[in-house]
Amino acid sequence: MLFTVAPVTRRLTQRGKERRQQLMDYAAARFAENGYHPTSVAEIVQGLGVGKGVFYWYFDSKEQLFVEILRDAQQSLRRAQQQAIAGEDDPVRRIELGIRASMRWSAEHRDVNQLIQFAITDERFISAIRKGQEVAVADAMRHLSEGVERGLVRDADALMLAHAVLGVTTHLARVFIHQRNERADEVADAAVSFVLEGLLVPDAVVARPG
Repeated sequence: MLFTVAPVTRRLTQRGKERRQQLMDYAAARFAENGYHPTSVAEIVQGLGVGKGVFYWYFDSKEQLFVEILRDAQQSLRRAQQQAIAGEDDPVRRIELGIRASMRWSAEHRDVNQLIQFAITDERFISAIRKGQEVAVADAMRHLSEGVERGLVRDADALMLAHAVLGVTTHLARVFIHQRNERADEVADAAVSFVLEGLLVPDAVVARPG
């Protein structure tokens, strides 16, 4: 997912980048622990021992900070997925590897997942969430469309299939990783089994190696 609020455009030194990331990391932890609304800019800067001027050099508002945290997290997830599928020719295998990478990332970033769940419920962030979903769907559609063309994925609407894959993956992660504390690899196994058996044409289900 990517988000609609424009990123900070000023050119930062390495030290500036590190300070900005420090603010984002600290704020993300506070938002996850205390909630978005109770957490103030004053609390964030006091916790880091810096002045408000430092905060407003990097961010226009708490809302922009929150969106930048979401943007950074989703870019991190996308990088993890891209690294997992790099060099893989089989589009179905790329779908599997992407699901597994998503589950691992989700388990490793529990705080951020709390923030995403909050953002879904807040009208100030819902348009950004929807934009991010569009990007994620487009990524999945590329692999699905290639799978259809190569006769590995059943011939169906790639847009609908992409939403189905993302819906299954997201829901299983939320319920079984974050609510029930199941192991990410086991949840990924269930997601991959369900998704691939629903996607592949019958001959491919039999022919593909286990």
